[in-house]
Amino acid sequence: MTKITDHIRNATGKPIFSIEVIPPIKGDNLKNLLDNIEPLMEFKPPFIDVTYHREEYIERPMPDGTIKKIVTRKRPGTVGICSAIMHRFNVDPVPHVLCGGFSREETEDFLIDLHYLGIDNVLVLRGDPAKPFNTFKPKENGYSYASELVEQVCNMNKGIYLHEGDTALSCSNFCIGVAGYPEKHFEAADHTTDFNYLKQKVDKGADYIVTQMFFDNRKFFDFVDKCRQAGINVPIIPGLKPLSTRRQLTVLPKIFYLEMPEELVKAVEACENDEQARQVGIDWSIQQSRELMAAGVPVLHFYTMGKSDNIVKIARELF
Repeated sequence: MTKITDHIRNATGKPIFSIEVIPPIKGDNLKNLLDNIEPLMEFKPPFIDVTYHREEYIERPMPDGTIKKIVTRKRPGTVGICSAIMHRFNVDPVPHVLCGGFSREETEDFLIDLHYLGIDNVLVLRGDPAKPFNTFKPKENGYSYASELVEQVCNMNKGIYLHEGDTALSCSNFCIGVAGYPEKHFEAADHTTDFNYLKQKVDKGADYIVTQMFFDNRKFFDFVDKCRQAGINVPIIPGLKPLSTRRQLTVLPKIFYLEMPEELVKAVEACENDEQARQVGIDWSIQQSRELMAAGVPVLHFYTMGKSDNIVKIARELF
């Protein structure tokens, strides 16, 4: 399969179109996800990101009156979905690899499985705290920071595994993506600290950056300028999410710690229903994308959130 950086290097003319999908809720049919991806193949995405969702903790009352904590995963199946995408669409899957919920040994096993399947791209993330907790806590013998996980993947690319000493082992060939935050990671003390962590990930071997969603292109352009000034020269891919309901106007800022432009807020507040709001979101995303294309971004990366009809409408105006 082809590395993301090679896809970018080999692209000519317009930016690459790509998407991110989320695994179905446990027990749902994979067919629905693949059917949602199918219409987007018209725009020839060379790669598709597949998210990974860490464990959650739920409390269950027991017959003796005590409360037992149960570990569950609502959206398992990332590796299987990646394999299905690769073989059905002949597209490079990009699985997310998390610090949260994994020990170093479990991470190595996960990466080995990907290597066996011929998957050569990964997006390395720290991940969110396990629900219902508000602070991130690594698993025993796991990682606290994405930069540590980047280092492990880079070591495997050199044939260095956790417990094999100087034994010569097959080198993996992963292209490593990491996350960037145009509006600052919510846990970072300030923008300077956030940039220092990002540069650390790149210095340790990250090959490209994908940003958190944003709705104000000025924040993205400022972010890119600061990255370049800091000596971060890898490709930076803008992540885009079309607003699709009136409720998202308040929900998305709370979940992703971002600001909505005043012009977008007024347009959505003037909508009488979600259908109108969805069209506003489509129009705004087209406007955003055209400005980003004019600025020469390498990729337009869309967060689908399990739906594709609005992304299809946007892509038909752009590609």
